[in-house]
Amino acid sequence: MRTQAFFKVAVLSGLLALAGCASKVAQPDQYSGFLKDYSGLKETTSATGKPTLRWVDPSYDASKYDSIVYNPITYYPVPKPTTQIGQKLLDDLLAYTNTKMKAAIGQHKPIVATPGPRSLIFRGAITGVSSKKEGLQFYEVVPVALVIAGTQMASGHRTMDTHLYFEGELIDAATGKPVIKVVRKGEGSELNNENSPMTVATLKKVVDDMATDATMFDVKNKK
Repeated sequence: MRTQAFFKVAVLSGLLALAGCASKVAQPDQYSGFLKDYSGLKETTSATGKPTLRWVDPSYDASKYDSIVYNPITYYPVPKPTTQIGQKLLDDLLAYTNTKMKAAIGQHKPIVATPGPRSLIFRGAITGVSSKKEGLQFYEVVPVALVIAGTQMASGHRTMDTHLYFEGELIDAATGKPVIKVVRKGEGSELNNENSPMTVATLKKVVDDMATDATMFDVKNKK
């Protein structure tokens, strides 16, 4: 009976762990404050099939604008390097993200240095780069495997999940009001353990997908 009870507890614990890892979009407690207003954001699917939180002004009409002012993407808040997420990664990741996103946004309108009456202003930020131990998988939720998994986590040998968080908006230069807002959480490549350093390659696919979605965005189809 005690074994059966322990098994039930193990299964329940595993399911709770899975539920905690199920969200593919950023949660309100993960918003950075970079955007002044997060109201109206709704979960949708991007052109590349990625879950995204987005808001588009119902009256937005791309034909009313003829240029975009690109403000370079920054970190918000400013991150503190760690052994796994070093300063070189932070510098290289920011440079790569700016290169890809500026090119993608420039596909829609010419990029200019000074806003005019028919300009949009882009501002964006990487609001988080994280690595954490992978949650227990369902097949591991049996008493013996649960003990083994716990030992792996304690010894630092458990696989690490990685994520990049991004927030951005397009602002009407004439009114100063946003017309599009986006909050995005992207999953990078797994790291072998907590001692494995993160590189740009770990998060490259996340940035590439963001850039592709920015290029392909179609306000009419909300993609």
